[in-house]
Amino acid sequence: MRRKTPPHDFLSMNIVQLDLSNPHLVKDFLDLPFRIYRDIPQWVPPLQMDERLKLDPKRNPFYKHSQAAFFLAHDGTRPVGRLAALDNHRYNEFNKTNTAFFYLFECENNFRAATDLFSAAFDWARSRGLNEIIGPKGFTPLDGLGLLVKGFEHRPAFGLPYNPEYYVPLIEAQGFKTHSEAVSGYLNPQIPFPPRIHQLAGRLARRRGLRIARCNTRRELRALIPHIKELYNAAIEGTTGNTPLTDEEVDSMANQILWLADPRLIKLVMKNDKAVGFMFAYPDVSAALQKTRGRLFPFGWLTLLLELRRTDWININGAGFLPEYRGSGGTAILYSEMFKSVSENPRCHHIDIVQIGTENEDMQREMRNFGVDFYKLHRVYQRHL
Repeated sequence: MRRKTPPHDFLSMNIVQLDLSNPHLVKDFLDLPFRIYRDIPQWVPPLQMDERLKLDPKRNPFYKHSQAAFFLAHDGTRPVGRLAALDNHRYNEFNKTNTAFFYLFECENNFRAATDLFSAAFDWARSRGLNEIIGPKGFTPLDGLGLLVKGFEHRPAFGLPYNPEYYVPLIEAQGFKTHSEAVSGYLNPQIPFPPRIHQLAGRLARRRGLRIARCNTRRELRALIPHIKELYNAAIEGTTGNTPLTDEEVDSMANQILWLADPRLIKLVMKNDKAVGFMFAYPDVSAALQKTRGRLFPFGWLTLLLELRRTDWININGAGFLPEYRGSGGTAILYSEMFKSVSENPRCHHIDIVQIGTENEDMQREMRNFGVDFYKLHRVYQRHL
């Protein structure tokens, strides 16, 4: 379908870079999405405490090694758009690049506001010696990645980006091209899982000396956090487009994960005392966040706790092995554990398989064979400065 050209607004647009110590500007920045999405029932508000942390240099470990700038577009006195630009030093050191990220873009269907916001972000990035910009890409691997370009009629999985369809032409009009894409899929847990996969996984695990580390409590899950950091940083060695995690970043992310996690759904594949593979799954609390508008206090936390117990959606957001343990049946072990996690939860009636890179054609093909319907697509954009 041919896209309509976004409307042009030639009235004066005032772009302000936020002083993060100004509570009024910070509030305008955080409140803007609630106005843009007020008539879009699919949108899931983010956790407000996590959003505030992104704008807090004293508490967010990102600012110990990197910088960010936040911009607001005003039409007169009314905020109509926002954008963040990130200079992630650890990403650039690891990837040997001079790359900026853009993130947290929200805007009315206003071409002038979007253009002026990105112009301000481009200027900020150039002033820091950066020569390209990619995004949407956030502070940590837990931050939602990409712009939604397919699947607007569906509610997003918890933590994944959702945006109006008109964001696509607004961003592409700024000279961005596709950098990468990821698909998300729906799986009906009632689809029969071949018993031979469980049998094969068991034989392979015994042959290779692998065991599955399972948790029943949050305390047990917290004890696995150092293994998760070691596994993640080892898994990205030799790759591009990733960033090693610091101890402080892992602790901050663990605090975000732990209180929402069902420990039984997070599993590590262990070789002796070393983590060599993982599978992350968690209950989807999107419905509760829609009810509480992303707030935990004074009573939002109770709504979320109730949703953790009654939701019939599970999100599977990541699975893999260290390079030396891939192949030779490793995939069978992960698929077996995925279906065990689902079958162990009698409330589970829906599964979202979250963001698999489109370049991973083998995994997509295997998951389609298991009945996964890839029904959402997110895109990361790139532009030279």
